Formats: sequence, C-alpha cells, structure tokens
Amino acid sequence: MTGHYDDSGFIPLNIAVLTVSDTRTEETDKSGKVIREGAEESGHKVVEKLVVKDDIYQMRAVFSRWIADPGVDVIISTGGTGIAGRDSTPEAVIPLLDKPIEGFGELFRAVSMEEIGASAIQSRAIAGLTNHTLVFCLPGSSGACRTGWGKILKQQLDHRTRPCNFAQMYRA
Repeated sequence: MTGHYDDSGFIPLNIAVLTVSDTRTEETDKSGKVIREGAEESGHKVVEKLVVKDDIYQMRAVFSRWIADPGVDVIISTGGTGIAGRDSTPEAVIPLLDKPIEGFGELFRAVSMEEIGASAIQSRAIAGLTNHTLVFCLPGSSGACRTGWGKILKQQLDHRTRPCNFAQMYRA
C-alpha cells in the first residue's frame, strides 16, 4: 500500500447528472445546475446531464444505461427522494445496486440536521456501487445539492482525501 494516499495530483472522474422532476426542465433545473457546476469547478467532467419525470421505469432506463457505460464513473441524481406520493428515486435505484452505501444517507441526514433541523428526517438520500459505478441520490432542493456536494461528495470524489474516499477505486 505504499503510495496509496500519495498526492499525485487531482484525478478527474466522469460524472453523469440526473434531475428527477415532474415540473423541472433543463432551463429551470437549479439543483442539477448546482451539481454540474460543483463537479466541473472541482475538476471533474460532466459527461451527460438529463431531466427525467419521477417515474420508476424512466429513471431505471437512464440509470441502467449509465451504469452499463464504461465512460461513466459516477452518477449523481437530485429529486424524488422525499416521502411525497410521486417520490420514487430510491425504489427505482435500490434494485440496481450491487453494494448499498448506507453511511451516505446517514451522513447526509446528519449534515442536513445542522442546516434544516429535524426536517432532515424526511430525506431518503441513498448511495451505492454497481458495475464499478458510484451512484448518489440527493434530494431535489438546490440547498440539499449544495450540502451533498460541498460537505460530502466533493471530498469523497477526490482521491487525495484522507484517510479514505470513494475515488480511490478509479486511481490510474
């Protein structure tokens, strides 16, 4: 493991961004824009960004295509993680995951608690690994996306973050 955590410079990852919404369009999608800008400002490459209706099968089609694409390292979605009637992102994604990362949702809710109080309990943010692709599902608000990116994902998608991070599996 010598050199496992060496600082050999930033290694950009290929990220796909999906906004799940029945009302947003590419033009009105503030949350997806927050994720895209955060990823690009950090040095990653956003390889695709889409908006899809909160429909399990439409979501699964997009997630499955990206999971099968060797050019996509990370998928970050926003929206559909609440408890309203149409919120179904976890139901669409969980069957596609090989290894759930329970700690992501736990950490997201803990960090959110500092910002929005007990309302954080309503978040069903999830993450997992599937076919060598990391999948992160964030709530639909732009504030939640700023929190998720700025306080968790930015560091965890940088292989230089110690003592460990998600990006290590992509080291060249």
